[in-house]
Amino acid sequence: MKLGEIKKPLPEKLVIAFIYKENEIYNKVRKILTEKFDNIDFESEELEFNYTDYYNNEIGNNLKRRFASFEKLIQPDNLSKIKIMTNEIEQQFLYENTKNRRINIDPGILSLSKFILATTKNYSHRIYIGDGIFAEVTLKYEDKKFVAFEWTYPDYATETYRKILEKIREIYKEQIKTL
Repeated sequence: MKLGEIKKPLPEKLVIAFIYKENEIYNKVRKILTEKFDNIDFESEELEFNYTDYYNNEIGNNLKRRFASFEKLIQPDNLSKIKIMTNEIEQQFLYENTKNRRINIDPGILSLSKFILATTKNYSHRIYIGDGIFAEVTLKYEDKKFVAFEWTYPDYATETYRKILEKIREIYKEQIKTL
C-alpha cells in the first residue's frame, strides 16, 4: 500500500447565505464583506425565507434569503475564522437595546464535490474545525447535481437553493482551471 501524500487542498469558493428583513441592513453587511473579501461574483435574487420560524422572534417576520459568492478563492482551513468574523459582524447589527440580530450571516465553502456550512452548534454529523466552530457537509455533488443528506436543512434541500449553488459551482469550476 502506498503512503498518502500530504498536500494543501485547492482553494475553495466562499459562499455566504444571509437571512434578513431589512434591505438596508443587508446592503450594509454586503459592503463590509466586499471590503474584507473583495468582489462578489454571484448574487442570488432575493428569496422568501419561510422554511422555519426559528429566526422570527429574533429577526422578525417576512424574512428574506440571499446567497453571494466571492471571486477570491480561500483556503478551506480559514472557514472557522470567517465564521467568527461574520458572527462579529452580526453583533454590529443588533436591534436597539436587545441582543437580537437583524441579520443572520452563514459562511460556507463550495468545492467541486461538496458544500460545507460553518456553525457554532455541535451535532453528531458535524466536525470541530477549531476556534469554537464546527463544519457540516450540507450537500454533496453527485450525478451532475447537488444532493441533500438526511441532516440537510430543509431550505438547502430545495431545488431552488441547490440550483443556486450549482451556478456558483460552475463559476468555481472555471476559476480553478487557471490554477
